[in-house]
Amino acid sequence: MMSLVIVLGVILVAVILFMIFRIGTLVSVMHGPEKPGGFANQVNAFLLLIFMVVSLVGFFWYSFAHIKQYEIPVASEHGVITDQLFWITMIICVGATAVIFAVMFWITFKYQYKEGAKAKFVTDNHVLELVWTGIPAVVMALLIFKGLETWNDITDPAKADAEVIELVAQQFAWTARYPGSDKQLGKIDFRLINGSNEFGLNLSADANTFDDFKSQELHIPKGKEVLLKIRAKDVLHSVYLPHFRVKMDAVPGMQTHFKFTPTKSTADMRTETGNPNFNYELACAEICGKGHFSMRLVVVVDEPADYEKWKASQTGVINQNFESALESLQNLENEKLKNKNIDMKKYQESIQREYSNYLLSYVPKDLVEVAFIKGIQGSVEKEVNGKKIIRTELQRRQQADSLISVALKYRQSDNNQVSASLK
Repeated sequence: MMSLVIVLGVILVAVILFMIFRIGTLVSVMHGPEKPGGFANQVNAFLLLIFMVVSLVGFFWYSFAHIKQYEIPVASEHGVITDQLFWITMIICVGATAVIFAVMFWITFKYQYKEGAKAKFVTDNHVLELVWTGIPAVVMALLIFKGLETWNDITDPAKADAEVIELVAQQFAWTARYPGSDKQLGKIDFRLINGSNEFGLNLSADANTFDDFKSQELHIPKGKEVLLKIRAKDVLHSVYLPHFRVKMDAVPGMQTHFKFTPTKSTADMRTETGNPNFNYELACAEICGKGHFSMRLVVVVDEPADYEKWKASQTGVINQNFESALESLQNLENEKLKNKNIDMKKYQESIQREYSNYLLSYVPKDLVEVAFIKGIQGSVEKEVNGKKIIRTELQRRQQADSLISVALKYRQSDNNQVSASLK
């Protein structure tokens, strides 16, 4: 009912406005044609001049008074350069706009209607045309070439010692993948992506994947070049790190990249901003669906020593799915094992036995109990006041260490030695 009342009210207002317009038209017809110029014309010309002055003064006052609200601190080397380019471009464009704005409104005031005044007819002016075409062309070319130089520097190959991190986007989350001690990201195959292999790691074809690890926070070192390798699983996303002046699309089926060097740690920025709870943030800058607003990732800039300590505390992808990794490892050497008549069952049991012994040697037997799930995975539990504490993090780390140890031992030895050790 309320909707009907609103619709009728809108229609009634429209009819009233139309009738007022018609009455005004009839009155003007009765009075005859209005004489051009006059006091009203002068008032309008003066008001346009006032509008120009108030608008320009208000624009510049507001921009400078609130500049801190939209000029966030810069925390990367190339960010300083891009900020300089931005402000140079802004000064040129705003300056040109202000001049054009002022000239346009001054003309409306100066050349307002006057009795007996005649317009001057000008066919062309080659000098003027060259000036207003040449100057913008030269300025634009300089801006573009400087911007291209900066862009090429950002997208050029990274240094040999750069920290390489993969960012994977999906609706509606970011995941970071880091290389392990070998400093090499393992190969991926999108066809292998499933519930237990979210990156699509090709574990059976590339041993570099064994020590890769994932993180739900993006940790990067201060003062060291970082190369982000970016891809998406589903739709178009966009990596946006505002404090580092980083913006790059994440495209399904195509890897993009962006390199930069952080200059301020999270602790540095907390001191600079006076906010003890400050955190850098990675946001998605491409509308990717209903949950786009929530697609964020906390970014932590560590001091170099703290960053290396954090990396050392992480566990590889094998820890996250020991059974899947074991299967992939077996596939990796399957043909060799078959050719040498090595029993696959014994091979699997040897890995399980070594893992079990390694875990029991690390954790006192009188405090814990070990139970293998599905014959391979287990949980470490401890009774404290009748409550069980599951030591899953410790367990996953031991699984990874054991599996990598056995894998390397197997791959570095010849088949006869492996066959003898499994009998």
